[in-house]
Amino acid sequence: MKKFSILTIGYILSIILTLGAVSFQPITGQTETTPLAIQLTSSGPITPILSEYLARGIDAAKANGANVIVLELDTPGGGIDLMSKIVQQIRTSEIPIIVYVSPQNAMAGSAGTLITLAGHLSAMAPETTIGAASPVGSQGEDIGATLESKIKEALRAQVRAIASSRSPEAIALAEDTIENATAVTVEEALAIGLVDYKAVDIVDLLKQVDGRTVLVNDKPVTLDTHQARVQVMENTLIEELLLLLVNPNLVFILLALGVQAILIEISSPGGWVAGFVGVICLSLATYGLGILPVNWFGALFLLLAFVLFILDIKAPTHGALTTAGTISFISGALILFNTTRWPGFPQVNVFLVVGMGLAFAAFFLFLLSFALRAQKSPLLFGPESLPGKSGWAETDILKAGMVRIDGELWQAKRAADSAIIQSGDEVLVQTRDGLHLVVGKKNQGSQQ
Repeated sequence: MKKFSILTIGYILSIILTLGAVSFQPITGQTETTPLAIQLTSSGPITPILSEYLARGIDAAKANGANVIVLELDTPGGGIDLMSKIVQQIRTSEIPIIVYVSPQNAMAGSAGTLITLAGHLSAMAPETTIGAASPVGSQGEDIGATLESKIKEALRAQVRAIASSRSPEAIALAEDTIENATAVTVEEALAIGLVDYKAVDIVDLLKQVDGRTVLVNDKPVTLDTHQARVQVMENTLIEELLLLLVNPNLVFILLALGVQAILIEISSPGGWVAGFVGVICLSLATYGLGILPVNWFGALFLLLAFVLFILDIKAPTHGALTTAGTISFISGALILFNTTRWPGFPQVNVFLVVGMGLAFAAFFLFLLSFALRAQKSPLLFGPESLPGKSGWAETDILKAGMVRIDGELWQAKRAADSAIIQSGDEVLVQTRDGLHLVVGKKNQGSQQ
C-alpha cells in the first residue's frame, strides 16, 4: 500500500465540492415494506472522492430507510491513511455495508483488501482476486526495513481486528497478504473463509445474504433483502471531474497551463482573467499531484524551465535559454510522473510532454522575436523620438525660442548652420541639447 499523506487544496476545492454535491433524493412511489439496497460503485485507485461518495451513500441510506448498502469495488489500492478512514466509515455505519469485489476480473488489491474485509459482509464476483497488501513507499518503491516492519505490524493488527469473526485460517491468510503480498482467487478466498459469498451480480448477492445476521456497531441485525429494490447512487458531476485528476496527462496539462497563466499575469499585471485561470488550474493540479505517485525532484526541473523561458525574454540570448528551458521542461515532466510505478495509476504520455514542451518553446520564441524587434525599432514616443521630426516655430528664433512638435511646445535652440527662423516657419529637429531641441529651418536652401 502507498504510504503518503494526501495533499488537500482546502478552501477552493471545499467550495467546489460543496457547490457540486448533489443530495440523494428520497425515493418516492415505493411501499415502506419493500426492502431497499443502495448500490455504490468505485473503480480505480482509492482517492478522497471515495470517502466523500461513501459518506453520501451512508447518509442517503439512513434518510431513505435502506436495509443494506452494497459497495462494488474494483481497485489496485491506495494510501494507508485514506484506507483507514474508509475502513472507519464502514465499521461505524449504522446501515450494514457489503463490500462486493466486482465485476468479473476485478480485484481488491493492496488497500482494497482491508476495505473488503471491513465490510459487515464481503463478496466477490467470479474470476476476481484479492490480496497483495504489502506496503510500499509514496512513489511505489520499497521502504526501509525498520519502517516496513512497523507499518506491517500496524496493518496486521488492524486486519486481525476487522477480521476477528473469521476463521483462524482466514485471519492468517489476511496477515499473509500484508507480510508476503499474497493474493488469492475468489475460490481460494471463499474456501478459507476470507470472504463470505461468491455472486455473479448484485441480484444474486442480495438473494444469498437474505436472512443473514450481522453485527452492526456490536448489535445483531438480520438482513431483509428478499426481492429488494436496488437504487444506484451515481457520483456527482464535481466528483466525476475530480476523479479525472488521477490521470497524470490531465494533471500535467493543468500544471503547465496554470504556471503559464500565472507568468502572463505577472508579466502583464492589471488584468485578472489569466491570474484567475492560473490559480484554478494550479489548485486542481495540486489536488491531482497529492493523489498521484510522483517524484517531486521533477518539479525542480519544471520550475527551472519557466525561469529560463522568462530570462530569455528579459535578457535575449537569441533562443539559447529557451532551448535549455525546453529540455528542462520535458525532462522535469517525465521525472515527475514517469519515474514512479504504482498499480492502477497510468503514466504521462511522452508525446504529450514533448508536444507541450515544443509548443511552449515556440510561444516563448515568438515573444522573444517581439523583444528583439522592439530593441531594433526606432522609438515612437518621448524626447528620444523627436530628432528627424518637423514642426512649427511659435516664436522668432535667433538663438533660442519655442517650437511646436507633434502638438507639444518645446524650448528650442537654432542650429549653427540654420537660417534665421521666424514665427510660423517650418522647422526640423536635428538633435537634443539637454532640455532644448536643436532645430533648423526646414527647406532653408530653397529660400535663400
